Amino acid sequence: MSTEPVSTSASPGNSTPATSSEVTGGYIHLFARHPVAANLLMAILIILGSYSLVKLNRQFFPNFALDYVSVRVIWPGASAEDVEQSITIPLEQALRDVDGAKEMISTSTRGLSSIVIEYEEDSDMGVALDDVKQYVSNVRHLPSDSEDPVVTKIARYEPVATIILTADSELEELRPLAYKFERELLDKGIARVNFSGLPDQEIAIEVSAKKLQQLGMSLSQIGERIVNQSQDIPAGTVAENEAAREVRGLQRKRDVQEFSTLDLLADSSGQKLTLADIAEIQRRPKENQVEIFYQGKPAILMHLQRTENADALKSAEIMDAWLQQTRSSLTPTIKLVVFDEAYSLIQQRIDLLVKNGASGLALVLLILYIFLNGRVAFWVAVGIPTSFLGALGVLYFFGGSINMISLFALIMALGIIVDDAIVVAEDALTHYQSGENSLLAAEGGAMRMLAPVMSSSLTTVAAFFPLMLVTGIIGSILFDIPFVVICVIIASLIESFFILPGHLRHSFHKYHHKENSALRQKLEDGFNSFRDHYFRPLIKRAIDNRFGTLVTAVCSLVLAVSLV
Repeated sequence: MSTEPVSTSASPGNSTPATSSEVTGGYIHLFARHPVAANLLMAILIILGSYSLVKLNRQFFPNFALDYVSVRVIWPGASAEDVEQSITIPLEQALRDVDGAKEMISTSTRGLSSIVIEYEEDSDMGVALDDVKQYVSNVRHLPSDSEDPVVTKIARYEPVATIILTADSELEELRPLAYKFERELLDKGIARVNFSGLPDQEIAIEVSAKKLQQLGMSLSQIGERIVNQSQDIPAGTVAENEAAREVRGLQRKRDVQEFSTLDLLADSSGQKLTLADIAEIQRRPKENQVEIFYQGKPAILMHLQRTENADALKSAEIMDAWLQQTRSSLTPTIKLVVFDEAYSLIQQRIDLLVKNGASGLALVLLILYIFLNGRVAFWVAVGIPTSFLGALGVLYFFGGSINMISLFALIMALGIIVDDAIVVAEDALTHYQSGENSLLAAEGGAMRMLAPVMSSSLTTVAAFFPLMLVTGIIGSILFDIPFVVICVIIASLIESFFILPGHLRHSFHKYHHKENSALRQKLEDGFNSFRDHYFRPLIKRAIDNRFGTLVTAVCSLVLAVSLV
């Protein structure tokens, strides 16, 4: 078959505005006739997608903002009732008129007041934080020995993994190791390390009743003098016995030695007495703390967390490198055991996507090879990774990430993106086999399928678009599903109508100048025989008996619904 030049002409006197279909057809015409343009566009999609694949964050959930502001006030030693009356209620009354506040939740516990303010969606949290700080600063009558209120915007952290620290020793011997490991992990890039099973400590000062009698003082008087000597450490209470008083919970600002050297009073000879001279000072775990055991041995859980903008798999690599380095320097009695690896779920989902994509690509190639020309099948299959990479480029441009939700959407989109290229390629191949010029067949296939494929794609977009309108945190999480699917559909349309026609034209030319193999000829003969002797008569019968066909379809639908 000879390739004939195709020319177009336009009358200068009858120019009319071009319609959108004519503009699109012009681009299809351009890319089909200039293979360099089609290859360049495909290369751009692949390069941008590959770059985005390296740069995109890998995390568990999509990024979403928390519209919450927290107010915390520490009042060591105070009962929950005192905290409620003296701190929580005054702050609630002051914050009641904050603009944009949706809900306010307060909690009063022993030594701590916590208030969380939830704001309306899309509120400016920078302004909200400043407003709350201003309202809190106007509260003038908080207890003098309470710490200053801390106002923060609640940040979201995601888990990386949990490490069990255990040894054949007492729990308190693990405390220095736990703090050392925390510092090392933070220095290496882990955002936060929380502990479970590591009891909070307190510095307890015990004065015997006999010593109090000798000094002629009460325990409260000694407590007041301690407070005066250490202004940042308010006094509290200990209920072990009447001659003991807890000074404060350990905040890593003071130690036993510093308390021991506090000058409290002078004896009858004028010599100063330190706190160590009249009291027993010790650092000890607080009572009623959670205890954790691993295989019958005391253990501490180290919960490793990352910020929402950090890469989960990179954080896991940091943890693995630290574990490998640290384990080699530990004695055999000390063990570090990793469990609850949240990052592994992300890796498993990525592996699933790659596996499904590879198997899908192989199946598409196999099935297309049976029904279409081998070269045509190849270029249709190439559209799958090209569309994926193009979608990843758009996802990166709009600040997205690779997470459990977007990966789920990509897996769903596997069955969508190949359809567009198949119908374009099949129509073009049919017309080429009917005797059309290779260029006209490739162009015509894209032009004829433009309207039906666009309609099908818009139908899919319409099905997913309502998910983009869901509000709140749930809406922010689900947003990735329609966004990713729409990105994949757009990339698939670009590949099918601007890249594929040029490749089809070249494939048709090769197809014309190459004899079919025996296997290829046998497959085509078998397919043509099935089409002519079975499929075509069945379709003709279905059209001739429209009522029966409609009833069969309705019954099938009812049966399918009843099985759900």
